[in-house]
Amino acid sequence: MIGWYIHHQGRGHLHRATAVAHAAAARGTQITGISSLAEPADWPSAAGWVQLARDDTPMEDSPMPQSTGQPRGGTGDGGPDLAGPDLDRPDDGGPVQGGFRAPTAAGTLHWAPLHHPGLRRRSAQLSAWIDHAAPQLLVADVSVEIALLARLHGIPVITVALPGDRSDPAHRLGYSVSTAVVGMWPAQATGILTGAPAVQALGGLSRFTPAPRDARPASPSTGHHDTGRPSTGHPSARAEDPSLEVLVLSGAGGGAVPPAAVAQLRRTLPKARLRVLGGESGWEDDPWPLLQRADLVLTAAGQNSIAEVAASRTPALVTALDRPHQEQQHMLAALECGPWPAVRAPEAGDSAGWDRAVAQVLQLPGADWESWCDGAAALRFAELLDALLPTPAPPTAAISHAEDSSEVLR
Repeated sequence: MIGWYIHHQGRGHLHRATAVAHAAAARGTQITGISSLAEPADWPSAAGWVQLARDDTPMEDSPMPQSTGQPRGGTGDGGPDLAGPDLDRPDDGGPVQGGFRAPTAAGTLHWAPLHHPGLRRRSAQLSAWIDHAAPQLLVADVSVEIALLARLHGIPVITVALPGDRSDPAHRLGYSVSTAVVGMWPAQATGILTGAPAVQALGGLSRFTPAPRDARPASPSTGHHDTGRPSTGHPSARAEDPSLEVLVLSGAGGGAVPPAAVAQLRRTLPKARLRVLGGESGWEDDPWPLLQRADLVLTAAGQNSIAEVAASRTPALVTALDRPHQEQQHMLAALECGPWPAVRAPEAGDSAGWDRAVAQVLQLPGADWESWCDGAAALRFAELLDALLPTPAPPTAAISHAEDSSEVLR
């Protein structure tokens, strides 16, 4: 039995866990999902799901402990401190950040707000599940606090690392207690992560099976199939092609491709059929047919978005959103240094730069995404989990150990 903690932000963590859970189930290994998200319909039926309480609800729901009226620091008679927490100390009530009290424990953790009932409840829920299920491993994707709690219960932890500068104390603590740290990017993506001592790169993981460009579906408007070959015509001529299909892919995890960039792309390709997914335009649960038909994708540099674009073998314009730990800046820099068909989107308003970038992207072979996402990352992850499962001691060894122990006690 393996537990897998799934962060609720965005969809990438859930998509990744679901893909690996199915790959593991095919190998006879069950993974129980653990998240504040509800169980998805496509989670393996026999694997199980533990829904945790939320720890980010407003603190108005969690009143501060009431003072007894005694002087701070003691009862005044030299006895034990019964006055409750000292609210002037950072670890006992402040500072307040966004309505949450000391959530980082002075920078040691990422999210553990004081006196929050949801945090207390979810910690108890995870502890109860560990006690009942006795998992052999727990995957943290991703939470330093969950990793620590599992390790404190004696459960080996595999941490899924994200791109960016993760050299802060909390990340380093999470990596240090982990049996393994994995990254869902290819080994060639150098510089994508700083702060982890060693990472096993498993490749980009998409919920979709990569398909060659010549196997893509026909456009519903033209009936034409993409051949998968770069255009031999002049780039500017292809940019004027009214059959060109362009997709803007914004993530669902708290950021979207800037509207100014979308507007600039429309001006650069005025005749193209352009569709926006995500952000304020609404999400499509199954963007795969649109990705497969697209000649060009404009996407934010989110890990899941890049994996799904790579699986579709569609050349991409990529913009880096401002995310914690410079996550997307590191992702985009890694893409630029590798062989992948991705070009940095210019600043909005740089019309000449957009003309050049679009012309360049339309000439790139989408097949070059294969080394980023080859369709086998979920299987590699499942194989890694199997390799890390503890091997039960043979009965003879257990008997011998018991006999040795009895000799010592005599």
